[in-house]
Amino acid sequence: MKQFIITPSAGKRLIARGMLKHPTIKRILNNGILVIIAGTTNGYIAEEILQSLGEDFKNEGFFRGIIVPPSKRERIQRLRENFPGDIIIRDGNWEPGKTIFDVLDDLGRGDVILKGANALNFESRKAAIYIGHPKGGTIVAALQAVVGRRAKLIIPVGLEKRIPGDLDRIAAKLNSSKTRGARMLPVVGEIFTEIEAIKLLSGATAELIGAGGVSGAEGSIHLLISGSEKEIQKAEEVIGSISTEPPYMI
Repeated sequence: MKQFIITPSAGKRLIARGMLKHPTIKRILNNGILVIIAGTTNGYIAEEILQSLGEDFKNEGFFRGIIVPPSKRERIQRLRENFPGDIIIRDGNWEPGKTIFDVLDDLGRGDVILKGANALNFESRKAAIYIGHPKGGTIVAALQAVVGRRAKLIIPVGLEKRIPGDLDRIAAKLNSSKTRGARMLPVVGEIFTEIEAIKLLSGATAELIGAGGVSGAEGSIHLLISGSEKEIQKAEEVIGSISTEPPYMI
């Protein structure tokens, strides 16, 4: 067994590399529609997938809601004015400038939607998403295809967003008429974190054992990796390849 520390930005890159190797993603890139809904973690995934297709994509401005310090709010507003859209890939071909709303009626059985989350209860394998839009935003749109027509929902989410407690109970509080601020929607889908990425990329098993740090390591996760000598060596190579990922900056 061996211990590793992964920063939030390195975790996003790790999740992205894992998603690129995900059997469902490999399948959908050959036949079907893949929707990568704008978000910071999904921006890394979009980079990896589009690069594999020979496309150039930078994830700057690839978000709708985002949490930043007050000093960054003006910068966020400028980026929102140049929102690039979600990533729509149909039969392996990128359709730039479109959003999930442009292809919603085309999505059906076997198509895939990637949507990030704001809260994760890892033990219950459940995630929840903040809602700021009065009509429920992209997740409510996505659920029309997922629940209505059996598209597949995958939720790439970093372990930095883990919280204790019952997400349904928390959502009920946030959605109360007495509460101000964002609402919340718990969702059912395939959870994909750094732990799943490591398993897929190396065969090794990862366990969360601690968290935190300073001087750029704030929000880091501490993992204990176990497996065969070959699996641990591969996991070390994978983590080493993303360990110097710079912080996500606006």
